[in-house]
Amino acid sequence: MMTQNAYDILKERGFVAQVTDEDAVRAKFATEQVTFYIGFDSTADSLHAGSLVTIMAMMHLQRAGHRPIGLVGGGTTMVGDPSGKTELRQMLSRETIERFGQKIHAQLNHYLHFDEGRAIAENNANWLLELNYVTFLREIGRHFSVNRMLAAEAYKQRLERGLSFIEFNYQLLQAYDYLELYRRYNCTLQMGGDDQWGNILAGVDLIRRIEGATVHAITYPLLTTAGGAKMGKTAEGAVWLDAQKLSPYDFYQYWINCDDRDVKKLLKIFTFLPLDEVARLGSLQGAELRHAKQVLAFEATKITHGQAAAQEAEAGAKAAFAGGGNLDSMPTTTLPAARLAAGIGVLEIFAEVGLTQSRGQARRMLQQGGVYVNDSRVTQVDHTLSPADLTPDGIILRAGKKKVHRLIFSN
Repeated sequence: MMTQNAYDILKERGFVAQVTDEDAVRAKFATEQVTFYIGFDSTADSLHAGSLVTIMAMMHLQRAGHRPIGLVGGGTTMVGDPSGKTELRQMLSRETIERFGQKIHAQLNHYLHFDEGRAIAENNANWLLELNYVTFLREIGRHFSVNRMLAAEAYKQRLERGLSFIEFNYQLLQAYDYLELYRRYNCTLQMGGDDQWGNILAGVDLIRRIEGATVHAITYPLLTTAGGAKMGKTAEGAVWLDAQKLSPYDFYQYWINCDDRDVKKLLKIFTFLPLDEVARLGSLQGAELRHAKQVLAFEATKITHGQAAAQEAEAGAKAAFAGGGNLDSMPTTTLPAARLAAGIGVLEIFAEVGLTQSRGQARRMLQQGGVYVNDSRVTQVDHTLSPADLTPDGIILRAGKKKVHRLIFSN
């Protein structure tokens, strides 16, 4: 049985938007171990679910025998990528960028296993921060056409609002990263989101001009939900990969609450299930589609948080929504019993435990019929929780159909 070409795996699963030379890339994957890289700027202390598109693509190629480089942008984050932004990014201190970069590399290690020698961990601060500016302009900058740079979509979008000179340098630095990784590791493929196409091609062109070598680029589509929202975002904010910032239970809930129209696409991208199984699950209709969402949520949670956490999240969801299972994995807050005896305003507690962003949002949700205590709908804005609401499992709060939280009380 022939092993499927790694490029075809990416294409069939929806990871390919643009590619420099499809036939050449496919042939390269068929005949050699390809070293490839993706960059992650250190703009936060955790990656989010949108980053998983990139990570899953890396894992597929790694499973097919190719070698990933996880590049943290400790240098490029000092400048800030203008792609997809309507204004200048917040400038972070060098110490903050270093701290964020360490956390991102630790997260990438969970997926790519740098510590087992299965991938290469790099940080472009190692070469960018020590560059001599004038030498860089003479050796690298002379290969860039300002006219061509201004034609790039990332820059065109910013020209009307204003593009700072520091951001204008970003494409040069990203191209230089590719050149540096080509020289150090014979890296011949860069991947990234489709909004990075211009920046990645600049690196392809720079390597051709300086080294006389042909290297390649693949971009993946920028995912949006059927409702038009950006992948990995919710009304409450980013869907973080860090369990300290978003519990495995809430991570699981993000996937299980996806739009019905997105299930098949998300199964392709965010699981390793065979495509025939994806097709079967994606074809389910009506109440049976809930099963497909449960599979998606379990598999995605398992990849990010591990088998045990996925099982706990699944059990918690069943306990919350099906009346059975283990409540221990449900998001839980412990409060003093005396506070319950004094009465706790329902709007106050919904905002306090994060079921809503504010009391005002809780009020609007209540008026729309979306606030529940122990499966009973709350209709009065001045409703207070009291010891009469206490059950053997505590008090279960629910916001709409999707979010639950348990209160337990200590003496």
